[in-house]
Amino acid sequence: MEQSKTPLGHGFDIEAIRRAAANLDDGAVTAGYAADREAVIAMLNDALATELLCVLRYKRHYYTVSGPNNGALKAEFLEHAQQEQEHADRIAERIAQLNGSPNFNPATLTARSHAEYDDSEDTQAMVRADLIAERVAIESYRQMILAIGDKDPTTKQMLIEILAVEEEHADDMHDFLVP
Repeated sequence: MEQSKTPLGHGFDIEAIRRAAANLDDGAVTAGYAADREAVIAMLNDALATELLCVLRYKRHYYTVSGPNNGALKAEFLEHAQQEQEHADRIAERIAQLNGSPNFNPATLTARSHAEYDDSEDTQAMVRADLIAERVAIESYRQMILAIGDKDPTTKQMLIEILAVEEEHADDMHDFLVP
């Protein structure tokens, strides 16, 4: 028993590791979780709302863009909608892992979202709206990553991966913008 109180040569705290076996109802959240779990869940629920709204915006743009020279843009809108849905799914899964409840309430979606919905009819207005929304998402994710710091490495890594895709989306929309 005394051996368990002595950290291993590589600095692991054996008692803390053994305490992780307790409180099984907490799932993946152990006593060593250093972030403010409720604050992270709230932040992630806002990000979830943003991603869901982005799915809806991109889907609308996909179905309403028209014209003989818009095939590539139409395909880009669909691809982005699918990737935003993947982001929403990852975020919802992480909220559940943190013992939170993913908020899919459509009545509060737009109020909780960082980005805005767009119902433009003009192709360039659609591209501009999507570029603005991507830039908003980029800044939101950057701030979330900084707020989490090293207190929740799993959430931080997920947000970094999503941020990289959002930057690609912004670059794609910028390429479609007519000067």
